[in-house]
Amino acid sequence: MPELPEVETIRRQLVKKIIGKKLNGQKIIDIRRRGKILMVDFAEGSSLVFHLKLAGQLIFNGKPTKYTRKVFNFDDGSQLIFNDVRKFAWWKKVKTTKEIEKELGPEALEITFETFKTLLKKHPKIKIKPLLMNQKFIAGIGNIYSDEILFASKVKPMRQAKTLSEKEIQNVFQDTKKILKTAIKYQGSSIQHYLDAYGRKGNYSQCHKVYHQNKCSLCGAGIKTTKINGRTAHYCPKCQK
Repeated sequence: MPELPEVETIRRQLVKKIIGKKLNGQKIIDIRRRGKILMVDFAEGSSLVFHLKLAGQLIFNGKPTKYTRKVFNFDDGSQLIFNDVRKFAWWKKVKTTKEIEKELGPEALEITFETFKTLLKKHPKIKIKPLLMNQKFIAGIGNIYSDEILFASKVKPMRQAKTLSEKEIQNVFQDTKKILKTAIKYQGSSIQHYLDAYGRKGNYSQCHKVYHQNKCSLCGAGIKTTKINGRTAHYCPKCQK
């Protein structure tokens, strides 16, 4: 599933390619991201909103395939191809994005430590992995990066938020920003379907420490998996406490 690093990668690439173009006579003036949601803003005030869900793709000047759900034809002849093999991804045009944005928590790359700690303490009995994945708690983190963040912080994904020490909370906060920024640098993670706006795979998968890994890169122990709220968590039973 495209998470914050993947959607931000696409956003940055599309900024270079489609800002200033016109779609059905309407000029594109900005491309924004909130969490995992991409928003293309028009000069007259409306926006195209995209959520790539599990397998959505946005390819600039790509070739349509049998999985293409929509082709956006710009007035200059260029195209934006919207693909989705799983049919869960969606797009819609809205007059304002305020209703969509108010459903999301603070941005994972922008939240302050004090806000993060305060929000964490409001959910003492929630396990830390699903809490990080809750878009109303913090926007942008999904299954891949919650695993990687908690491994870096040496915190087991099934621990309740109230059991984390001050130092562990600080580690999770710092590792969240560090890992997401690094993943953006590598253009995201390609596990199955993710491609960037140029149709290329992301390179951060080669940096994964626990997600879909067999052995811990630090201690050599076998990586364990467990289901938490229906989602698979990967963790090292020795390094994570």
